[in-house]
Amino acid sequence: MPHSRRRAIATRIGRSLVALATVAALPSALAAPAAVADAPRRAPYLDPRLPVADRVKDLLGRMTLEEKIGQMAQAERGAVDGDRDQITKLALGSVLSGGGSTPADNTPAGWADMVDAYQSKALATRLKIPLLYGVDSVHGHNNLVGATVFPHNIAMGATRDPGLVRREEQITAIETKATGPQWVFAPCVCVTRDLRWGRAYESFGEDPRLVIQMETGLEGFEGRRKGDLATNRHVLATAKHFAGDGDTVFGSSTSGTYTIDQGVTVTDREHFAAVDLAPYVVAVKKYGVGSIMPSFSSVDWKEDGVGDPVKMSAHRELLTDVLKKKIGFDGFLISDWEAIHQIPGDYATQVRTSVNAGMDMFMEPYSTPQFVQTLLAEVRAGRVPMPRIDDAVSRILKAKFELGLFEHPYTDRANAKTIGSPEHRAVAREAVAKSQVLLKNSGNALPLRGNQRVYVAGANADDIGNQAGGWTVTWQGSSGAIIPGTTILDGIKQNSSRVTYSQDASAPTAGNDVGIVVVGEKPYAEGVGDVGNGHTLNLSDADKAAVDKVCSAIRTCVVLDVAGRPQIVTDQLAKTDAFVMSWLPGSEGAGVADVLFGRRPFTGRLPVTWPRGEAQEPINVGDRDYRPLFPYGYGLRTRVRH
Repeated sequence: MPHSRRRAIATRIGRSLVALATVAALPSALAAPAAVADAPRRAPYLDPRLPVADRVKDLLGRMTLEEKIGQMAQAERGAVDGDRDQITKLALGSVLSGGGSTPADNTPAGWADMVDAYQSKALATRLKIPLLYGVDSVHGHNNLVGATVFPHNIAMGATRDPGLVRREEQITAIETKATGPQWVFAPCVCVTRDLRWGRAYESFGEDPRLVIQMETGLEGFEGRRKGDLATNRHVLATAKHFAGDGDTVFGSSTSGTYTIDQGVTVTDREHFAAVDLAPYVVAVKKYGVGSIMPSFSSVDWKEDGVGDPVKMSAHRELLTDVLKKKIGFDGFLISDWEAIHQIPGDYATQVRTSVNAGMDMFMEPYSTPQFVQTLLAEVRAGRVPMPRIDDAVSRILKAKFELGLFEHPYTDRANAKTIGSPEHRAVAREAVAKSQVLLKNSGNALPLRGNQRVYVAGANADDIGNQAGGWTVTWQGSSGAIIPGTTILDGIKQNSSRVTYSQDASAPTAGNDVGIVVVGEKPYAEGVGDVGNGHTLNLSDADKAAVDKVCSAIRTCVVLDVAGRPQIVTDQLAKTDAFVMSWLPGSEGAGVADVLFGRRPFTGRLPVTWPRGEAQEPINVGDRDYRPLFPYGYGLRTRVRH
């Protein structure tokens, strides 16, 4: 997904300078179209009483080719911030914040002021077509410090609670829209079939039926009724990444050091339809999702002979013939971050191929001027037909009309006071508690009693950055106190007055009734987190040592795993009395303590299969040789302690 750390800062600055130079060199017709007279004040497209289709048709008929192509371009805020007039000159359709791309004042007001400043430049264009601003709100408005940060999707899959997912995404929509962005690049409706994938935590699970069940999040984002999108409680959603990105073959990626992310899905059309495509059918037919993001990955059809994979950004069969025509998707397609650059050929070939395949808007973060100039040349040369351009722009304009941006282009800040509110955090805390999966509970070790003396060890017990994971303030996330909230240790201390914490388990253990060791991963995102790219599913040596020491010294030993995917604990499991998968809980770590101490029952169930060893991957429910450590759907239950 988009991010602002994928390139070195020096490279980014260089690209921005190139972009500025390119803008200056563009033909004057693009910068200030004069072929069409200024729009009348009450042109039909400005009349909110007219049907959206009529407004789109009227506006499209008034647009020059330059204005149309501008609508198909999306720039990163870092590329336009030095010269915001680029938005006006290029008639840009959209701007985004990649992961970690925030205003200097990373507050609700700072965000709203920034987005509104960009919007004013869009409204300075001849036809005053408002800007669509996109952001990666993948587990809350996670770029904003102080927002409610929910558990990542894999944890939400463990809740088996579609209503809770709906509530979560509506809160995310409210908090996001109150700061300016009207469009989120979420949810990921991928089906994760290999835990070695660095994006496994962005998926609700390995079974397409579970993913479909959790697609209520689309309703939370966009609303249930016509007109909801135009309110201050909903945003345009993006179902991603179409399609098969969780089902790629390990070792097939050609993106840098990645091993599986952005790789190749080697499959037949029957399997692809049943597993990888199924969530998108529901997203379109049941929820009417407004935008879809094609994947970086490729598809290689077995029945056509393996060896000729096609990048999804170039896949006309899937983007146009299947998604738009057969399934009936009437929203618009947005390319992933520089995704078309992975299509074979020179830049003109990449642009032409993707547009003709069905892509509508292009996330070209630092090369939007080049994109605009290139597509103009391709259309004028007859290599991209005008009906394809008109189709793409009509879909984009449709979303803008449905969002009410022509009537209310600037940020409605009324809900800013609810960002990170106790009410919103209470929902996140409930999500954390319901996502906890109890995998072992010998002798009813859990729930704990408040009068027990508790020894807590492990770095992940008191690190809110680790428990939030990637896509938190920055693209990759980071360890430390990066957001407000409660750590797991904070939650334990809320339930017991007799707590000893030793991060490395070096403090004396004598005199304690219960030991709690919090193991797990450090933050990562996308292919950076792929196994084989500096990562492994195994516990760290420090985590193993802490489990060994605490579990051998204290009578009752509980281990919590704070990670984006199951880890290999086969050898450690026998040493524990209770073992809990805590996932990546986000800002409300106290929700973990709620189930540990019996304030809430354990009800979570595994959304993925837990392997015995890393070599067992990929392993999924329904496989012929299915002998996991814990099967898909497994989870013990407890009762509330009265």
